Amino acid sequence: MTRVPLPPPAALILALAVPAVAQTPPPAPSYAYADLADLAIKAPMVIDGAVRSVARIKPAEAAGLAPGMSRYYITLDVAALIRGGDAIPPRVGYVLDAPANAVPRKKQRVLVFARPVATMPDQVQLVENNGQLAWSPTTEATVRSLAQDVASTKSPPAITGIGNAFHSPGTLPGEGETQIFLTTRGGPVSLSITRRQNESPTWTVALSEVVGDALPPPRRNTFLWYRLACGLPAAVPNSLLAQLEPGDAAAVREDYAFVQSQLGPCHAS
Repeated sequence: MTRVPLPPPAALILALAVPAVAQTPPPAPSYAYADLADLAIKAPMVIDGAVRSVARIKPAEAAGLAPGMSRYYITLDVAALIRGGDAIPPRVGYVLDAPANAVPRKKQRVLVFARPVATMPDQVQLVENNGQLAWSPTTEATVRSLAQDVASTKSPPAITGIGNAFHSPGTLPGEGETQIFLTTRGGPVSLSITRRQNESPTWTVALSEVVGDALPPPRRNTFLWYRLACGLPAAVPNSLLAQLEPGDAAAVREDYAFVQSQLGPCHAS
């Protein structure tokens, strides 16, 4: 019988000391607040879960598939229902269109923005094709906060346009106050912009008819900020400006642009 020589002690120790190379999963991407808010508003269900299985659907059975995409059937083990009135089964399935490099891994934790499928309680439908997002503590915390804002009757309503606008000149040159009344899908929302000599302009937002209830400019990535930054029209309609004196119309236009600049772009990170 041939004997296999044992490795020298030093080589054996070295072999034991070298750890196996582990594959570290890529970090979860970060998502813009406005993108999460868009999904949270559309989705009657938000599910926190882990991918149990991924099955590719044959191209011949994937009608309407966009070029460069493949269609997959995802089975998800439900960990929590972040938003949704009714309980759901511990395991649900849904269809996802994605490029090959964006397919979720088995056991990957995801957040799913979906709607129920009638007569099929173990099936859901993504509200958008990007309705499956990689989970992270930050994303989950933001989505939970948004779910509360969307459900609350005290949250600012969606803005649909501008109903009226006025400007009152002050007693000194350069002073004045502009009021802009917004149309919404709920309660009243108005903006007030004040200018004083040798001072930077200031503005407030009111969510009621009571002037004393006006709020300071909202912080970025809050629900009120989202409603304003993503809901305000690009400009005050000319039909409203035409009803004002030329100087007042110019002041309204300038003050409205000031508010927009303070809010910043809607979908920037």
